[in-house]
Amino acid sequence: MGSVSNGLTLFFSLIVEAMPFLLMGILLSSALLLFVDERRLVAAMPRNPVLGALAGSLFGFLFPVCECGNVPVARRLIMQGAPASVAVGFLLAAPTVNPIVLWATWTAFRDQPELAVLRIVFSIVIATIVGAVFSTQKDLRPLLQPSVAALMPDPPMASTTAKQSRQSSTSSTSSSPLLQSGTFLLGQGNAPRRMDYSMALSSAASPALTRPFPERLQMMVENMVQELRELGGMLMIGSAIAAIVQVGIPREVILSLGQGPVTSILTMMVLAWVVSICSTVDAFFALSFASTFTSGSLLAFMVFGPMIDVKNIGLLLSVFRWRAIIYLFALAAQLTFLSTLVINLYFS
Repeated sequence: MGSVSNGLTLFFSLIVEAMPFLLMGILLSSALLLFVDERRLVAAMPRNPVLGALAGSLFGFLFPVCECGNVPVARRLIMQGAPASVAVGFLLAAPTVNPIVLWATWTAFRDQPELAVLRIVFSIVIATIVGAVFSTQKDLRPLLQPSVAALMPDPPMASTTAKQSRQSSTSSTSSSPLLQSGTFLLGQGNAPRRMDYSMALSSAASPALTRPFPERLQMMVENMVQELRELGGMLMIGSAIAAIVQVGIPREVILSLGQGPVTSILTMMVLAWVVSICSTVDAFFALSFASTFTSGSLLAFMVFGPMIDVKNIGLLLSVFRWRAIIYLFALAAQLTFLSTLVINLYFS
């Protein structure tokens, strides 16, 4: 009975501490995603690979979304023609590099505030490096799902050829554009437009921006309810796993895994991948292991988990092919391991 009581106490304490930050993150992300047009920000993003990746990493301060919300935003950035470095940098860093997560981490680790700072720094550095690596792929289309690649603007080198191809196709049926294959909409001046090009343009912006304010407000509330249902469930599952691990696994086993400079990092990275807890509350999950695991392993959990975990692989597959996801996973995992290993070896 003592173990059950301890486990329930740990479970509910994690829920009570983390829920306010989860609610705040949901509120801000819903409001920003529904009321802010990010296209203007994309136009101002630098084209230099490193600067673009760095800018994309810092983009999270404007769009404080967790790992459930960053994929839709990154998808829109890609479809709007944002550089690969910007989109990938945002994808990896946004769940961590935002004011809500910084505040939550600082609150959880009051006695170790350096962990909050290092978490942000490592996330920015890793996201910038991976984003710069992906920028070497001049055309992201081979790495994207066909549905996303079809909505991207033509790359600079191929724009002329694509334009000529479309002009040639149009001229061959100049008598009536409706003789071409596909679905058409009635455009300005009663001129028909191909539906695929129209949808590509309209899908790049949030449809909520064109709705009346009361309707947008209703959409925001509905989005908050949906996110709370999904993320709240993940929070409870993660908290339950933390309680079970702390109570059910012998302390000697935890100590043997948690004190090794290498094994502790690998253990917490695997745990971060499996548990898939939201980035706005995962600092409290890591806090429950603070007495038995190394500082580097706690950082590994908080840095790697929001980048790649089980629950967001399905979301990533809506944008990228498997090959690209494996690249993201391998690069993020290696950089996280090496950076946190330095902390364990030289600063613990």
